[in-house]
Amino acid sequence: MAVQVLIAEDHAMVRQGLRDFLSLDGDIAVAGETTNGREAVRLARELCPDVVLMDLMLPVMDGIEATELIRQELPEVRVVALTGALDGSAVMAAVRAGATGFVLKSAEAEELRHAVKAVAAGQTYVSSAAVARLVDQVTDADRPERLTERESEVLVMLARGKANKEIARELRIGQQT
Repeated sequence: MAVQVLIAEDHAMVRQGLRDFLSLDGDIAVAGETTNGREAVRLARELCPDVVLMDLMLPVMDGIEATELIRQELPEVRVVALTGALDGSAVMAAVRAGATGFVLKSAEAEELRHAVKAVAAGQTYVSSAAVARLVDQVTDADRPERLTERESEVLVMLARGKANKEIARELRIGQQT
């Protein structure tokens, strides 16, 4: 059965490109599309897709808030955060909101398809460029907000491709934590 994907992207050309990229893989099907965060939450409730491709900069409700609501209400629905700008704080906000994947809009079609399949299978996918940015943020001593030791442990496990369930089991904490 094909991985069902909901696309939440406000730019028509980008949305079309995402749809086209995904359609090249017979194991992925686009279940729906929307242009704002509030509608993404509504459609996720209605369609129960396997994966939501979530632009972080959406109108009405941003992608971070929409991700958080979807993950709270529908924990089985996975979210891949999409962004055009590589900002370490956006990456961290997406991860904290519950995104289990993070891909740049400049990614190749194959990377996008791989990310969708990985998160649908319960894994975590963070593009290598985003991991590098996160590491920079974690190791930057001049930043006033630093990650806790536990957050750093989780980040390292995410970068190694471990799923939330594996991380929770290994750290002996609840998966939502």
